[in-house]
Amino acid sequence: MGHVSASSTILINAAPARVLDAIADYRVVRPKILSAHYRDYRVMQGGQGQGTVATWTLQATRSRSREVRADVDLAGHTVIEKDANSSLVTNWTVAPAGAGSSVTVKTMWAGAGGVRGVFERAFAPLGLRRIQGEVLANLKKEIEATGSAGTPPRP
Repeated sequence: MGHVSASSTILINAAPARVLDAIADYRVVRPKILSAHYRDYRVMQGGQGQGTVATWTLQATRSRSREVRADVDLAGHTVIEKDANSSLVTNWTVAPAGAGSSVTVKTMWAGAGGVRGVFERAFAPLGLRRIQGEVLANLKKEIEATGSAGTPPRP
């Protein structure tokens, strides 16, 4: 059994603090940026940053879905989602990039063993990177079109 991971990065034309606030906003921003692969999204506790608990179903493929219960933590410029139902951990890391920000989302989990694990390590990251790319593109669109909490940007 080995670890499986997938990561994607995007550049966003906004200050790192504004981007981090948007990523940590599970009540307003997060539902707007999720791709069609997510369903049944609910905030169970909190809603902004550390201490938030959110649940959703991630439909990775037509036949493969995962029920996620994310417990949210913050460490510096990283929002950390730990799935209470599995070994899945997703880190959203924001860094300065020129006049804007770089956002990297990295998801890791303990993969299956044997032949199934070989296929999982080969193919799961490809599909997950596609999903991450859609969510990051939606995040970029949301932040660049509005303020971090859904308000228009200041002139």
